[in-house]
Amino acid sequence: MGDLKRKRGRKPKNAVADSGGGAGTSSKEAVDDGGAVSTSPIETATNGADPQTHRRLRARPRRVGKHEEVDRDIAASPERRGHRFTDHNNGDITTTILSGDLRLGAAAKAAPSMDAVVKVFCVHTEPNFSLPWQRKRQYSSSSSGFIIGGRRVLTNAHSVEHHTQVKLKKRGSDTKYLATVLSIGTECDIAMLTVNDDEFWEGVSPLGFGDLPALQDAVTVVGYPIGGDTISVTSGVVSRIEILSYVHVSTELLGLQIDAAINSGNSGGPAFNDKGKCVGIAFQSLKHEDAENIGYVIPTPVIMHFIQDYEKNGAYTGFPIIGIEWQKMENPDLRLSVGMAHNQKGVRIRRVEPTAPESNVLKPSDVILSFDGVDIANDGTVPFRHGERIGFSYLVSQKYTGDDARVKVLRKSKILEFKIKLNAHKRLIPAHIKGKPPSYYIVGGFVFSAVSVPYLRSEYGKDYEFDAPVKLLDKLLHAMAQSIDEQLVVVSQVLVADINIGYEELVNTQVIAFNGNPVKNLKSLANMVEACKEEYLKFDLDYNQIVVLQTKNAKAATSDILAMHCIPSAMSDDLKS
Repeated sequence: MGDLKRKRGRKPKNAVADSGGGAGTSSKEAVDDGGAVSTSPIETATNGADPQTHRRLRARPRRVGKHEEVDRDIAASPERRGHRFTDHNNGDITTTILSGDLRLGAAAKAAPSMDAVVKVFCVHTEPNFSLPWQRKRQYSSSSSGFIIGGRRVLTNAHSVEHHTQVKLKKRGSDTKYLATVLSIGTECDIAMLTVNDDEFWEGVSPLGFGDLPALQDAVTVVGYPIGGDTISVTSGVVSRIEILSYVHVSTELLGLQIDAAINSGNSGGPAFNDKGKCVGIAFQSLKHEDAENIGYVIPTPVIMHFIQDYEKNGAYTGFPIIGIEWQKMENPDLRLSVGMAHNQKGVRIRRVEPTAPESNVLKPSDVILSFDGVDIANDGTVPFRHGERIGFSYLVSQKYTGDDARVKVLRKSKILEFKIKLNAHKRLIPAHIKGKPPSYYIVGGFVFSAVSVPYLRSEYGKDYEFDAPVKLLDKLLHAMAQSIDEQLVVVSQVLVADINIGYEELVNTQVIAFNGNPVKNLKSLANMVEACKEEYLKFDLDYNQIVVLQTKNAKAATSDILAMHCIPSAMSDDLKS
């Protein structure tokens, strides 16, 4: 556990057979993190969490731990595949007890339901954000999933991300069945699959869901970790229930912390309670030199929200947010300054997102006293269960996109009540592009791209939060989109040619305006350049830099530059419509 940021699929230095029963490790170096956003030891804010923390952008602070997607087991290519350990288990199930007072009863009761656990095989073809006109080399992975009612299978979203083919194999079967991806929930890291072949569904009973477990309740995680071909079982207890950062897209939703081992390949596998009911989906773990066997499970409230969202709308619409940044009101002088009485509690609104439906209702410096009739404490928490409190963003996450909510606020010592509409989060720099190919536009050798978290990861690696330009990181952490279609557009690189001599060193610099007109998004920039009849193309960049090209010469040189670099088109397909 000394490796603080172990990549997916990387072979451990001292490889041994996994205690959870998984057979073998992958010998291929891990690909980029597929959407995982590293978390700092300080609290960050989305969906209503406290945003008033400051990250050191250039300096590299000491890292005390990292949440990682446990993800799928990445298969090595044939020419690089090394020796894989042999599974020496004679039985089909391996049980590991991680807590001294746990009973084998939980695993035994879960056993009849284990036939519903499947192994998920996926071939991925990821986009190349640095060279957006092409894709990366395909690779294979394996993970876990389980059958639910309605001829459906649940797994993790990151297990089938950028899929080109998905297959499922039942326990004890030698047949892989082609699967269809019905829906991918990026925020909650859940995907729903189905299989058209009737044979797949024969002899298998779907899993039922149990209630949210309590602290110290026994849980059993079932799946296919570390590429094993036989099912593996690890047991533990629920050690914490809180609002958790889902690293796949850096959202904050309810999560369970358990002390059962969760390893690569466990992704998408069910967690059972002692009655054999599914209470969650394994999806990430904590990598820390001083912590062992800390895994995280997506609980049933989040799972049911995803399922009901799909059934209600025919597609995944996401988890809504209230669209504000807020500040704790624990300081007594701060409470007095805004006119709060001694018995009033709440949180102060710092900023309201311009794209949020309630931007014309809620105002900065308003104090939110309650949400849907539930009083909010000065630290931003609300009552959860007996002896427990939880962040009030949990109340928001229980809603669906487009739902209404009642909010009571204190404004200038007066109590006001508003009915607001909840909507999905619009980030200026999105954490995910939800399976769409990246956009680009090229003229005169200048490659223009829209910035996203996958783009930053492609350009600067998994440590992009420390290595990317400070201005881009500042916009990632603090900037708000002023309109629903706003993007941050940059000159990602310059394909060197005679027409652009002197501009070769421009890399990832924001484009502010074109010929005096503000650049709203990549499509508006492409349209303005294509329609330009002026003598010069003038791009105003960040840091007061400018790029000037003769319009006629730049457009004429573009086709030759594209041919030289084997680029099929000057713009991505989404910009042509």
